[in-house]
Amino acid sequence: MTIKHLFFDLDRTLWDFDKNSFEELSYLYNKHRLHEKGISLPEEFIKIYKQINEKCWEQYRENLLSKDDLRVKRFYDTFLYFGIESESLSKQFGDDYVMNSPTRTCLIDGTIDLLEKLKPHYEMHIITNGFEEVQHIKLRNSNLSKYFTVVVTSEAAGAKKPSPIAFEYALEKAGANLEESIMIGDDLNTDIKGAIDLGMKAIYFNYHSIKHNYFPWKEVKYLSEIENILL
Repeated sequence: MTIKHLFFDLDRTLWDFDKNSFEELSYLYNKHRLHEKGISLPEEFIKIYKQINEKCWEQYRENLLSKDDLRVKRFYDTFLYFGIESESLSKQFGDDYVMNSPTRTCLIDGTIDLLEKLKPHYEMHIITNGFEEVQHIKLRNSNLSKYFTVVVTSEAAGAKKPSPIAFEYALEKAGANLEESIMIGDDLNTDIKGAIDLGMKAIYFNYHSIKHNYFPWKEVKYLSEIENILL
């Protein structure tokens, strides 16, 4: 069956999460004058935050941590690492981060060029584990909304990738058949394994050249390679 629908992940596939997050955390480090609280370097703060944030997201994906708790706990635990115990600072810092970071607009190299070339040929959609209100702000501010017909978040689907429920919900919303759809993403577990387990073709955007034992339909290091596969 001819491929008609492309389902993209958002963070780290199209929207440059790492760069946008680094810039926002650096800004908030200065805004909240963390150097006066004993955290001497923003890079060290961000390094520890990233480690703690990933653990919190793992708990969130496994339904061990709520959305609201995640937003505070990741900063509370980071500050605690540096000897600062403050719920109020953690909440304010977390609120600022969630409010501001989605407005940043750095994209992965080749994003707009790829979407422009694919749009005349495919219906394109988003499947993301990011928060409902946050992901739509990212898409709108980065001028990406116009490329996608359906945007499905885990909150809307009632399940997080790699759960088949998230993929099946997105397929239903897009009016797409499994056989005519491809999942494109950077996360080996949530995007690629999730699609493979459901029987959906997957293109693994493996920009870090991670070694693995999965067998996606295709694998690329650069977004520009996807054009050669699909056009």
